Amino acid sequence: TIAGKKIGILGFAFKANTNDTRESAAITICKELLIEGAKLSIFDERVSYEQIKSDLKDKEDSILKNTWTFTKDIYEITKNADAIIVLTESEKFKSLDWEVISENMRSPSWLFDTRGIVDIKKAMKNNINVWSVGSGDLIKKNIY
Repeated sequence: TIAGKKIGILGFAFKANTNDTRESAAITICKELLIEGAKLSIFDERVSYEQIKSDLKDKEDSILKNTWTFTKDIYEITKNADAIIVLTESEKFKSLDWEVISENMRSPSWLFDTRGIVDIKKAMKNNINVWSVGSGDLIKKNIY
């Protein structure tokens, strides 16, 4: 279950280098995670807090209230996080400091790279479990 788990979201726009969230998969993914009880911490360098708030508003504005935060600091979302989900292919996400992120996260920690852009070898070297698009499965730590 993901109820009560903190999940860091990297990217909210529908693609990198834009603030456009129309038809962004992040909206649906974040809403579903919130409905399941996850606590989200969202980072996007171009999308505003106001836009994310508008996109995550539900009809009753009750399920999603006070269950997510927004920051302009990538590493802030990793503090005490159980998982990180990469939802936009930002260049910044290719060169993250996985040692710092690993120290910030709770154990066991997970990385879900939905864009296939993260340096998964570095993440795994720092004891982070990885699932990446294109792998079809959990990438086992011992294959590298």
